[in-house]
Amino acid sequence: MNKSHRHILSTIKAICLFFLLAFSSVVASAQQVASDVGNFYPLLDTYSSENNSRLSYLSRNWRSVEKWRKTAKAQLNELLAFNPEPAPLNSEILSTTKREGYMQYLVRYNVNALQKTEAFLLIPDNLTKPAPAVIALHDHGGFYYFGKEKHTLTDNQPDILVEYVQNLYEGRYYADELARRGFVVLCPDAPYFGSQKLDPAVLVDTKGYDEKVEGASESERIQIYNKQVAGPNEVAMNKTILTSGTTWLGIITQNDRVAVDFLLSRPEVDAEKIGCIGLSLGGLRSTYLFGLDARIKTGVVAAFSTSYEHMLQQHAHHTWMMYVPRQYQFLDLPDVASLNAPRPLMLMNCKQDKLFSLTGMQAAEEKLSTIYSSMKAPDKFAVKYYDAPHSMTIAMQEDAFAWLEKWLK
Repeated sequence: MNKSHRHILSTIKAICLFFLLAFSSVVASAQQVASDVGNFYPLLDTYSSENNSRLSYLSRNWRSVEKWRKTAKAQLNELLAFNPEPAPLNSEILSTTKREGYMQYLVRYNVNALQKTEAFLLIPDNLTKPAPAVIALHDHGGFYYFGKEKHTLTDNQPDILVEYVQNLYEGRYYADELARRGFVVLCPDAPYFGSQKLDPAVLVDTKGYDEKVEGASESERIQIYNKQVAGPNEVAMNKTILTSGTTWLGIITQNDRVAVDFLLSRPEVDAEKIGCIGLSLGGLRSTYLFGLDARIKTGVVAAFSTSYEHMLQQHAHHTWMMYVPRQYQFLDLPDVASLNAPRPLMLMNCKQDKLFSLTGMQAAEEKLSTIYSSMKAPDKFAVKYYDAPHSMTIAMQEDAFAWLEKWLK
């Protein structure tokens, strides 16, 4: 090789090295994507991508739908890890209020041997036979002082509650509207809300709660409780729950499944026509109740639909109540909803929702749509998008009512 050839070869190598280094720089730059966990995102994203959703219906060619369903439900129940000693309902009526078109009962019942909850039971007027029923599951919204009251009409409401319902539900108490349309409706409090809320009197550190609420208005007291007591204590609550060997979502889901038991104890309810609906945390609750309890015939999930893949980069800053250790290895969030497929399921997504990315919503939609189509039931799955922030607008409520009427009446 002469001097000229060596020079040309050296030049080619230099050019190749330049482009290789430039390409490596681009790749490295691409990997440094902005995320909620900064430079830890590549590690966690790579780890989760290696072996996730292994029990999804789409993970393999399952020979039997029922075998898949049984296997996946058993694994999810194991991960939720809450199997308390059961107890008779021992339900009691605490108060009765006549409303326009229905009767409202405030009831209390056991959810297990260690917990009770309160709920509103709404019975339509003039029933002549058992009616379809809906479990209406309340949201989170950083509003812990109330639970069921956030979507069920009550008297003498504090201004802070009126404003909350206006912002999230356009001022309509959708549970009452369902009752006026002929549904028996049950609205139970979830753990940490309403009748099951955290009691400041038995906290180690109340952060001066008693002094702060002294002389405050009702709305001010509620706001202090929400923002300075219950909200900050979610961290200690979840750490303690995990240390005790269970999960927060496991406790919530067990409570919600007992709501089905309660409805089945009522002669007004048609046992073959029970559905569930919820917004935000209520949408998460609806996802797990629909997925895990075969007694639920149809479900509506509002403003809580995404994939874990998209939450890993951003929007993983939700309530501590939603996280189940190791679940993503076996089931993505839409996989949970699919466990009751092909029973009818409706998702309602808000395009302006800052808690979820649009790509995450679309990924969940694609997975569920594929599952329902593979089960030859594409008509039993519906998704709608609304140009609205995180909420359940009246337009969304009307679409949900139509869905419930279609499949339960």
